[in-house]
Amino acid sequence: MAAVAFDDVSKVYPDGTTAVSSLDFEVADGEFMVLVGPSGCGKTTALRMVAGLEEISGGTVRIGERAVNNVPSRDRDIAMVFQSYALYPHLSVRDNIAFGLKLKKVPKDEIERRVGDAARLLDLEAFLDRKPKALSGGQRQRVAMGRAIVREPQAFLMDEPLSNLDAKLRVQMRAEIARLQQNLGVTTIYVTHDQVEAMTMGDRVAVMRKGKLQQVATPQELYDTPVNLFVGGFIGSPSMNMLEGTLEGSGRELSVRLGAHVLTLDPALLDARPDLEGYGGKPLVVGIRPEDLEDAEIAGETPQGRTLTGAVELREALGSEIMVHLGIDAPAAVTDEVRELAADAGVSAPGQADRTTIVGRFSARSRVTPKDEIEAVVDTRFLHFFDPETGLGIYGAQTKGTTP
Repeated sequence: MAAVAFDDVSKVYPDGTTAVSSLDFEVADGEFMVLVGPSGCGKTTALRMVAGLEEISGGTVRIGERAVNNVPSRDRDIAMVFQSYALYPHLSVRDNIAFGLKLKKVPKDEIERRVGDAARLLDLEAFLDRKPKALSGGQRQRVAMGRAIVREPQAFLMDEPLSNLDAKLRVQMRAEIARLQQNLGVTTIYVTHDQVEAMTMGDRVAVMRKGKLQQVATPQELYDTPVNLFVGGFIGSPSMNMLEGTLEGSGRELSVRLGAHVLTLDPALLDARPDLEGYGGKPLVVGIRPEDLEDAEIAGETPQGRTLTGAVELREALGSEIMVHLGIDAPAAVTDEVRELAADAGVSAPGQADRTTIVGRFSARSRVTPKDEIEAVVDTRFLHFFDPETGLGIYGAQTKGTTP
């Protein structure tokens, strides 16, 4: 096992395209690090530079104490798992797993031991004599994992290994991969576009955008204290509601105006974000996570200045909860980050309008129906605020994460 470090690493292609810019962070020995971001953000390029499949334009990549910029891929002591499985169709599961060891001329009895251990670990013992075509997608992915495990490398590199699986199998396999990594304790860098995978699997998560590192933190830190608007909007499912707001009041008596609505800010929020006091009378971007909204009918007694009123446009019942799309008289935030996040999600960016639709994650006990005029309670302890010019989160001295 070994740490993997990016020291001011860049990748510029001959046509001048910068895929990765000044990437600078370390994956600790035995850590499960996830690289996440939209398509084209540079996460796979970063992984391929560690693997030796992409030349490094600038900076240094280290595996353990060794700089590997000029070390051939085969000599880096890493193992890769791809989304395509890359299995040999004419070989059995046993021979697919053993293939790399045979190339390295590992003794036969050692190969048998390692293949047997991997098969037991991955529950593949009953399939060792089958060909890949006789396996399910999840079983094929486990064979690809087995081929990586038997090499006993210093680091695993995984490039969207679950993207070809159906939704139910993805959930099962991500739990299996996380369990395997914990049991093996091998340093792992895992690339995904799926932020749910990132949040559920990683010890830490590195969020990338346009080739630049945005923030490296634990999943909970990313969720609670996103360093900027992009991270705030990318992390969370459904994504954070972004609205234009103006801070009103002074000192400890602050509220935020969102179009026709005014929300009184909770004292706990002001303690956590002391820099807000400098934004009195100024525009800002206000983020409300869907889980911080609830149907006022079932929320009980609510202090004044803690609700948004609107018309229910859509109700999605999920059994344990309800996703409520609520049209309110408040303008959506329209920034470069918001447009990019919308494009990545495959939806239209909000237009310049005084009315927008927000999403609330209501309790299953809510009985709201489309066209109802309702009140939604906002837990103002957990509102998020961003500077509309810089996109940076508004906190104080305790701001966490890594800024670009």
